[in-house]
Amino acid sequence: MAKKQDVKKIVLAYSGGLDTSIILKWLKNEYDAEIVTFSADLGQGDELEPVREKALKTGASTVYIDDLKEEFVRDFVYPMFRANAIYEGHYLLGTSIARPLIAKRQMEIAKIEGCDAVSHGATGKGNDQVRFELAYYHFDPSITVIAPWRDWKLNSRKALIAYAKKNDIPIPITKKRPWSSDRNLLHISFEGGILEDTWAEAPEEMYVLTCKPEKAPNKAQYVEIEFEQGNAVAVDGVRMTPAQLLAHLNTIGGLHGVGRVDLLENRSVGMKSRGVYETPGGTILREAHSAVEQITMDREVMRIRDSLIPEYARQVYAGYWFSPEREMLQTLIDESQKTVNGVARVKLYKGHCRTVGRKSETNSLFNLDFATFEKDKVYNQADAEGFIKINSLRLRIRSLMQGKK
Repeated sequence: MAKKQDVKKIVLAYSGGLDTSIILKWLKNEYDAEIVTFSADLGQGDELEPVREKALKTGASTVYIDDLKEEFVRDFVYPMFRANAIYEGHYLLGTSIARPLIAKRQMEIAKIEGCDAVSHGATGKGNDQVRFELAYYHFDPSITVIAPWRDWKLNSRKALIAYAKKNDIPIPITKKRPWSSDRNLLHISFEGGILEDTWAEAPEEMYVLTCKPEKAPNKAQYVEIEFEQGNAVAVDGVRMTPAQLLAHLNTIGGLHGVGRVDLLENRSVGMKSRGVYETPGGTILREAHSAVEQITMDREVMRIRDSLIPEYARQVYAGYWFSPEREMLQTLIDESQKTVNGVARVKLYKGHCRTVGRKSETNSLFNLDFATFEKDKVYNQADAEGFIKINSLRLRIRSLMQGKK
């Protein structure tokens, strides 16, 4: 725990949920310091409406609520999607990619307000504590970090609720919705409560962004997404800003039940944890991006880039967004995206999203003269014999040598 006498002013990353509401009061009680709260508008919808009033009532002296939606998608989501990043084959990193931006703005506010310390609501078991604090130290190696979950004795939801009642803090979690959630423009995640039974199916009433696939429209919808240098710029011919485009795809994908994931993932600290995610727009975006790459990206470039996806995703998941290794990978990946210009057509139907067409007027590597199964004049099929002989040489030598033994 930080020395209380050295801390006079703290900026808290504040969502208005159970944990950060209690943390605000706890910081006031324990440190007798001035508390500034910061809430990032990353596309939570109406969740932020009561935040300002609640923070002031709970003891905040100043409240920041900043609209970061465009910066979030343009400078964080899009670079990650240029890498086709996905964690453990399923998770599109919606929470992971939001934390470095929140921390960045929080540190800017700390400088503006002259704060001695920063604080967050991440638990000592989770990934977010790492993501926040690695980013804090990137911007100011000497900053004091207060992580209440690692300091206080409120080590259960029951204890938190008791503390909230004692201090007249409204409790947002009820028996009707026994889970926690985190939402932004890329996704909404759910964890805890009834989801800790790994055999139990997540209840349908939990889902927010997507309809039940079985109840989705009986007619498929086709969507065309245009890319420039790996970034989506238009949907069905209409150009949009990054945040507008992702929000639009969320609406379309949600209507068709696209983007639900139930994952038992490996947290950075070593334990397994269940997360249920809704990422409708992101699921469409990744599918379409891959489709345009298929027609525009060189085979060997794609092979090298694809080999980097697990490491890139791990770095984002583990909180290394501002690390030199992530920046190095990003430079290589962005070089590979210079030719990723074109349009993908995807088909949405009852929870499924799949590519049905792709084209590029400027960077297509598909040549019908070579690829056709009909008669052609540019490819001598007899040349394949030598190609096979050369590529099989090491296998033939190995077989001969083993036969001698």
